[in-house]
This record gives sequence, structure tokens and C-alpha cells, in this order.
Amino acid sequence: MIDLPEGPLVSVEWLAAHLDHPQLRVVDMRGKVLPPRAPKPHYFPRREDYLAGHIPGAVYVDWTQEIVDLDDPVLVQVAPPEKIARVLGGLGIGDDTVVVAYDDAYSMFAGRLLWVLRYYGHERARILNGGLVRWQAQGLPVSAEAPSYPPATFTPRPQPGLRKTADQILAGLGADAAPLLIDARGPTEYNGEESRAARGGHIPGARNVFYRELVTGPDQTYASPEELRARFAAAGVDLDALEGREVVAYCNGGVSATPAALALEIATGRRAAIYDGSWNEWGNDDTKPLEQ
Repeated sequence: MIDLPEGPLVSVEWLAAHLDHPQLRVVDMRGKVLPPRAPKPHYFPRREDYLAGHIPGAVYVDWTQEIVDLDDPVLVQVAPPEKIARVLGGLGIGDDTVVVAYDDAYSMFAGRLLWVLRYYGHERARILNGGLVRWQAQGLPVSAEAPSYPPATFTPRPQPGLRKTADQILAGLGADAAPLLIDARGPTEYNGEESRAARGGHIPGARNVFYRELVTGPDQTYASPEELRARFAAAGVDLDALEGREVVAYCNGGVSATPAALALEIATGRRAAIYDGSWNEWGNDDTKPLEQ
């Protein structure tokens, strides 16, 4: 049994020391999101980059196809349990597997997989702090060999408290001890200057904590808990005043929201839920209120 460190992260040193453990599966989650003003579609996988070189032993997951519900009209919503069980089990990820996910984009795609795993009740999962950027900066090896693992049994056990719907968000607006909403998009999208949806702006009362400001240094590692507290405070979020309140992070599709949720966890030890529909849903629904 692998002894996992506390919290959502593992270091590149930890991963390098455990890379050959048979219980471990490393998952390359690299993807791409185009700027809001670019022609659609905006969401792409980067399997070709994985095939050119990845952390040895890593498998690849396409964040736009393999862990999403392709029948949902809202983009990149979490896949149903039967699909998750099939995809992850086919990669050799089972109920006892330790999963370490990485990317090279501020951990947002890796964070999405971590959230999907947690949502389906799999707790033995972590993010590689700094991802492939940190791994390569430390001179650690990469491989172009795509491994194959025996199928495993992954048993989804949904945790509904980790996933919020638009109706739940709407019901919480203005309520006593209303949830704290964290908008992890960039300031121009938060302010409504540009938008991936028909409408621009943000959910009323949401605080803007841009996910890219939660990492530090050239290797995309997370800032210290003290620095993260300061960055949340600068955005108007007092992490010492959250008693009795839920925290819900959102972005456009519940992907770049995950680094903000992880930063909250690193700073406080508590988890945020994700509004899965995020602005792709809220911004395209004229019945939902917004601020700019």
C-alpha cells in the first residue's frame, strides 16, 4: 500500500520515488483552451503531445471526450457513472489504485480529473504539484512509450455535495449563510468585457480569484498556504470567516475552477464544491441573474 501525503498534492520527488509501484497510475491530462474571443470550438485535447513525450508509465485521458457527458447540451459536464467506470477501468484504474494526475496548464485539467475521481468517491488521488513543467525543470525523464495495463474495476460512488447545479446556486443567492461563490476566470470575463457564453458577467456576489494567480514561480507550483490566504484576502475572501458557509468554485466549464478549489483546500484544509455547468450554462440562460 502506498503511503500518500496529506492534502491534494504530491511533489515530483515523491512521484519519482514511487513511479514503479504497481498500485500507481499516472495520468497525463494535457489539454488546451482557446481565448474567449477565438472562434469556437475552444476546447481541445493534446494527445499528440502525450505521444511525443510524457512521464514514464503515464496513460492519457482526453478531457473533452472521455470524462464528459457527450449527451449533455452544456459543454464538458461530468460523465455518468457507467462511462467513468468503463473509461477508468479500461486504463487499469481500480478501486485500490493510487492516481496522480498532471498537466502543464496550472493543474486545471489534472484538477478536473481529481475532482471527477473525488465526485465518484475515489479518494486515493493527488495532483502533481507543478505538473510536467516542474518535472522537466528538475531534469526528470520522459518517455514516448504508451503503456498498457490490465483492466481494473472502478466502482463509482457519487458524492453529490461536491457538484452543484444551477438551481442549487440560484436557491443560495441571498440566503442566510449563502455559499461563497468563487469565480476562477480572468478579470475580463468576470467583468463581462468578454465571454464564452451569450451573456457576459458573473453570478451575483461571486468573488473573482483568477486561478493563474494561485501558483508561484516558473514551475507552476502552488503558493504556500500563507501566500494563498493573502491572495484570497486581496480578492475580498476572508478565509477565516467561512464558518457555516459552503464554498463553490466555478469558471466556464468546471475545469479552471479546480485550481481555485485546490488552493482553498491547501490554505484551509476544507474542500469547495464545483458548479459543473459554470458560465457555459449560467451565461447562456436568460432567466439567471448576473452582475458585471
